Amino acid sequence: MDVGAAPAPAGGSWAPGRVAELLGVSPVTLRSWGARYGIAPSARSEGRHSRYSDADVRRLQHMQRLIARGMPVRDAAAAAFTGASRPGVPAGRRVRELAEAAEELEFGAVGALLDETLAALGAAAAWTDVLVPVLRELGDRWQRGDVCFAAEWVLTTEVSVALERFGRRFPETAPARPVLLACCPAERHSLPMEALRASLAESGVPVRYLGQLVPAETLTELAERLDPVLVVLWSMAAPTADDVLVRRLHGLDREVMTAGPGWAHLGERGLTVVDDLGTAVEVAAGRVSSS
Repeated sequence: MDVGAAPAPAGGSWAPGRVAELLGVSPVTLRSWGARYGIAPSARSEGRHSRYSDADVRRLQHMQRLIARGMPVRDAAAAAFTGASRPGVPAGRRVRELAEAAEELEFGAVGALLDETLAALGAAAAWTDVLVPVLRELGDRWQRGDVCFAAEWVLTTEVSVALERFGRRFPETAPARPVLLACCPAERHSLPMEALRASLAESGVPVRYLGQLVPAETLTELAERLDPVLVVLWSMAAPTADDVLVRRLHGLDREVMTAGPGWAHLGERGLTVVDDLGTAVEVAAGRVSSS
C-alpha cells in the first residue's frame, strides 16, 4: 500500500474518488457497494456534495478486512456498518492483523480492527488476549534492534482513542462515589489505566480518569474534592512509584490501590498492589458496591 497516495483530508471530509483510491477499488465498485448494501457517505461538503466521514472510511476499511478473512461482501458490509463482528476469530489472528496494519501505518484499519475486537471481546479480554500481546511483540522487536517507532506510535495512539471510544458507550446510570484512576506524577505509560477505565465503564462502575503526568498537588486536590471510593495509582517501573503520594492520600482518609509492576519493591509496606486487569476491576467494583 502506498500510504502517501491518499492522505486524510482536512476535517475528515473524504471525496468518493479519494476513498476509492485509499481502498484500492474502483469508484464503480464503491458506488455499487452503496447501491447494494446501503453504504452511503454520511457527510456533505459546503457545496452539498456527498462526502465520507472518517468513521465511514474506518468502517469501509474494516469491511475490507472482513472480506479478506473470507466473509461474503454482504455480511461484511452488515458487520462493519452495524457493529457486529465475525465470531470465531482467534486472538492470534487479531494480533497479526493489528501488527500488520500498524506496520503499514494504516490508521483507519487499526482503528476499525480495534473497534471490532473491543465489541467482540469486551475491554478486559481485548486488552489481555490481543492488545498486550501485540504491544509486547513490538517491545520484543525493539529489544532485537528492530526500530519500529512509527508502527508503535500508530498502534498506541489508536488503542488510546479506541478505548475511550468504547468506554463512552457505557454512560453512568446512577450517581455513586467514583473510582479515581491516575498515573503517578512521573509516569508516561498510560494505556493500562485507559484499559482499566474502559473495563470499569463497561462493568457499570463510575470512574474518573486523570491521565498521565498528573502533578501530585492536582491529584491530591481532586482526590479530596471528588470523594472517590478508591484511588488507583499506576506505575510501570520502580522510578515512578510515588509512595509519598500514597501517604498523602491516606492522610485524606482515601483508600489507595497501587497498580502495576513499578510497585513490586514496595509490597512489604502494606500497600494493596495489583498487577493484572481482572483483579483491578474486581477490587474496584467491590469497593463501589459496598460503599
